[in-house]
Amino acid sequence: MGRKPLDVEKIVMGLIMSDDAALKKQLAKKILDLAYKKGIYPSSIHDFYMARGKGEFSGFTVPAINLRSMTYDLARAIFRVGKKNNAGAFIFEIAKSEMGYTAQPPLEYSSVILAAAIKEDYKGPVFIQGDHFQVNAKKFQENPEKELEGLQALITEAVAAGFYNIDIDSSTVVDLTKPDVKKQQKWNYEVCAKLTQFIRRIEPRGVTVSVGGEIGEVGHQNSTPEDLRAFMSGYKERLRKGLVGISKISIQTGTSHGGVVLPDGSIAQVKLDFETLKNLSEIARKEFGLAGAVQHGASTLPAEAFHKFPECEAAEVHLATEFQNMIYDSKHFPAELKAKIYDWLKVNAANEKKEGETEEQFFYKTRKKALGPFKKEIMGLPNSVRDAITADIEARFEFLFKQLNAVNNKDLIDKFVTLKRVISRKREEHEGVVHDGEGAD
Repeated sequence: MGRKPLDVEKIVMGLIMSDDAALKKQLAKKILDLAYKKGIYPSSIHDFYMARGKGEFSGFTVPAINLRSMTYDLARAIFRVGKKNNAGAFIFEIAKSEMGYTAQPPLEYSSVILAAAIKEDYKGPVFIQGDHFQVNAKKFQENPEKELEGLQALITEAVAAGFYNIDIDSSTVVDLTKPDVKKQQKWNYEVCAKLTQFIRRIEPRGVTVSVGGEIGEVGHQNSTPEDLRAFMSGYKERLRKGLVGISKISIQTGTSHGGVVLPDGSIAQVKLDFETLKNLSEIARKEFGLAGAVQHGASTLPAEAFHKFPECEAAEVHLATEFQNMIYDSKHFPAELKAKIYDWLKVNAANEKKEGETEEQFFYKTRKKALGPFKKEIMGLPNSVRDAITADIEARFEFLFKQLNAVNNKDLIDKFVTLKRVISRKREEHEGVVHDGEGAD
């Protein structure tokens, strides 16, 4: 008799619900092994982006989607949309901060994504990204080495889990008090170069991790061509000769993460500077060979704005808060669970309530913090409830893919992205593999 096939759904639910680190690791390995057998590979989008930087294709924007809750269900929906629309260029990502408040460490997140791909019979590269691996400006000023060591530990953990796309966000240490633009960007490009070198040192053999930089902190003043050129000039000077650099650059164009919530709980209209996005994307490609500019904080923009991203040749757009909102505000989300979550926030997030803030504003701002503590309860909802919530969000995913023109690009992905089964670092060390970045500081 043949061996009984693995129940992917059972494995992934065990992974999500368990607090046993050893068991989680064991279940994650089962998922990865099965993914490889099915032709599903955690991959880097680097070569694809470099081809775009050379002008080999254009006309669409890659959606990078942060899944904060119901990750397995929503990832399945994204893979369904991808298959239906012959799309291959889409990214699953999670930020450093999100890993904490959603209780989704790198290994769990990547494993759940791969399990979703297995369940939907998806084939080919799967792009998993560390979003906003961000430098804490205050901690950096107090002890820069310690702050960078913490980021390096996170990067090591993420890359080992199959995150072959890492967005470094050192824009937090840009110093606008300095007299000229290059001095303003100095700490930013130095930290980004240092972390790039670290990534090149630890990345698996045969994989060039896609690294992103950032020149303007989201929610602050808009980025300029001078910012971009100053950052890239300093970054190239600081990056060790012969090492592969970044493939894209994140900029600020007028948005904010999560949108601006009004007293009644609705979201304020945002005026995004598409001209800046278009201009900086063109400079990034023509002068520096990058894929283009990346737009953050976009999911709460009005629906009619999204077709403008491919028109501006934006390389990538990050989408997060809207999907969280659609879960919480779904007519299918149990009212009693939502009330329980809001009662929890009144106690556990009370210190975040500002004077003059309405209750609607407070809950909107803080409810993301409950996704970790209530992760098991949300994932423990009946399949029928989760399916109903997912159906509405899946329709939104499809709308966004089409607005971004991120369809019918699977052939391009297959052309530029090589499938690579990764050997573990331990095995590489045993075999004496040396990396190109070895010895970089």
